[in-house]
Amino acid sequence: MDRYMTRALELARLAFDEGEVPVGAVVVKKTTGEIIGEGRNMREGAKNALAHAEIIAIDQACRTLGGWRLPECAIYVTLEPCPMCCGAIINARIDNVIFGAYDLKSGSAASVQKMFELPYNYRPEVTGGIMEQECADILSEFFRQLRIRKKI
Repeated sequence: MDRYMTRALELARLAFDEGEVPVGAVVVKKTTGEIIGEGRNMREGAKNALAHAEIIAIDQACRTLGGWRLPECAIYVTLEPCPMCCGAIINARIDNVIFGAYDLKSGSAASVQKMFELPYNYRPEVTGGIMEQECADILSEFFRQLRIRKKI
């Protein structure tokens, strides 16, 4: 588990270095352990509200497997998914959602709401708090630096 979250954190660091909110995600084919999709936040650079780490990773995984369903897959993400990303996870039929830091403002897997417990046609298993401190630290540092830059 830590191996995949470590890779998601590396992607979050790339986002950080690009001035994006540092969130990274990887989609793993559970039967092989292979990472089949990766993504990092790219909303600012892409000027696109849809350019969340999870959406990019899911898109890449669908292209890798050649279909919109991602059976026997797990997604590892450094921050609890928002409602849009939870919807994409449900639609892609991803089996497991593993996230690091909880998002008390827009997290929709466990914090603000528990979207995966609603009566949708598909419900992935959710595990939160994996490498939570490391995932929270990069976000805290990003927003700390952002506040400093705004004061200058």
